[in-house]
Amino acid sequence: MALMVHRHYSAEFRADAVGLYRSDPRLTYAQVGRDLGVHAETVRQWVRAAGAAPGPDGIVPPVAAAANTPEERIARLEAENAALRAENGTLRKDKDTLGVERDILRRATKYFCAETNW
Repeated sequence: MALMVHRHYSAEFRADAVGLYRSDPRLTYAQVGRDLGVHAETVRQWVRAAGAAPGPDGIVPPVAAAANTPEERIARLEAENAALRAENGTLRKDKDTLGVERDILRRATKYFCAETNW
């Protein structure tokens, strides 16, 4: 059974997550959560608490251009940068795992080819 750990996120991180979600109407809670390493339901609660209620089609409209201050853009870009760094780390870890698997398969191939007497 997995142990549930309650993480405490800063108000700035939550605002960045909400800004990232609002930046593109095609994004879902799950996509933003996966990018930031947060559960989708947590992102949904943050967006709802920030006053961004979804419309009838379930999509939250993007923030108006007037409310898109340079500070908000910087915060959104920093959140996106953090998400990309996390994804990059995951991809590097997966690459290392694939390298080990590839080496095992190469050794097995050499072993079985050496046994064959054609």
